[in-house]
Amino acid sequence: MSKFTYSVKDSDGKTQKGIVEATSVKQATNLLHERGFYIINISVAITPFSLNFSRTGISFNDLVHFTRQLSTMITAGLTLVEALGILRQQLSKPTLTKLVTQIEDEVKGGKSLVESLEKNPKVFPPIYIALVRAGEATGKLDVILSRLADSLEKSNNFKSKVRGVLIYPTIVVSGMVIVSFIVMTVVVPRLTSLYKEFGVSLPLPTQILIAVSSLLLNYWLLIIIVVVGGIFALLRWQQTKLGKRVIAIVSLKMPIFGPLFKQATLVEVTRTLALLVDGGVPILTSLEIAQDATGNVLYKEAFIEAAKKVEKGFSLSEPLSRNQLFPPILSQMVSVGEQTGKLGDSLYKLSSYFEAEAESAIHTLTTALEPLIMVVLGLGVGFLVMAVLLPIYSLTSKF
Repeated sequence: MSKFTYSVKDSDGKTQKGIVEATSVKQATNLLHERGFYIINISVAITPFSLNFSRTGISFNDLVHFTRQLSTMITAGLTLVEALGILRQQLSKPTLTKLVTQIEDEVKGGKSLVESLEKNPKVFPPIYIALVRAGEATGKLDVILSRLADSLEKSNNFKSKVRGVLIYPTIVVSGMVIVSFIVMTVVVPRLTSLYKEFGVSLPLPTQILIAVSSLLLNYWLLIIIVVVGGIFALLRWQQTKLGKRVIAIVSLKMPIFGPLFKQATLVEVTRTLALLVDGGVPILTSLEIAQDATGNVLYKEAFIEAAKKVEKGFSLSEPLSRNQLFPPILSQMVSVGEQTGKLGDSLYKLSSYFEAEAESAIHTLTTALEPLIMVVLGLGVGFLVMAVLLPIYSLTSKF
């Protein structure tokens, strides 16, 4: 769910401002219209930087476990109330037990499962809600939940692979920064006093090293303020329309990492669309939900444009084929799926194809990173050694 700031006029003509939560601008607009407001302006709310930890106490694995267990029990022939009751008794995590108890009580009271889930948007994402609604409407809730659990597990495993390839360079770079800081603040000042004592002529690398060391020692507080302020400003800027667009473009154009980010995005959006379409969710609703499967604003805009075309009667493959963000195989396979009436199957095959491509990109990235990091480390260490040893060599040559 995203937050949108709005400016509206009520039935009395008075202007009101506030924030509304919704999955998209369209949904936010509909919510305000339902309240009887005339919309003057609506835009994505820019919120201060905050760590994106879940405050619900329910992890992604908890959600997968809940979905899998519920699907298994419904498939076994238990009623929804019976399945929720047994599931509640098996749970040991208080937050999850509380959630299941709440859902069970509401279902007992006559509400549908989807109505109960909608009250917990921080736990159940829009795709989850849409699929459960479709499952209840078609009487295939057990099948839908099973597919949903499979998809959640695959998505989590794939994201873990992508995160895993970034851990190694992150650790190495962090180690380099820490070691460099210690050298600059502890080792270099002692060498500087030694060089001054002997009146050694300092080469350029040593002068640069001493200048950086003096900067860190004398202006460390100012540097911390500038760095923290810069990070905060960058995080605020990336929430703006321009910031999101620039970051989206840069992430796709980055050498080595760009292809991986693109393949990862295609995996998520095709898997999401496949699950929704195969689950019986209308194509327009599926396209709207698929926008949330990626944080890249370029792909979000591409799906918004595709939804507009489909709403006018065009096939889905037509706007996809005209957008350079999508490879030709995507529009071709979608076209085949539309013609044969098996769009869901085509999208599943596309998702598997893009996942294989992404894993290949991960392998290439891992292979390329190791020598690249070694080169960077070698250059850094070489510079430090040269800056430290050249004056010593100059000193010994005098005797």
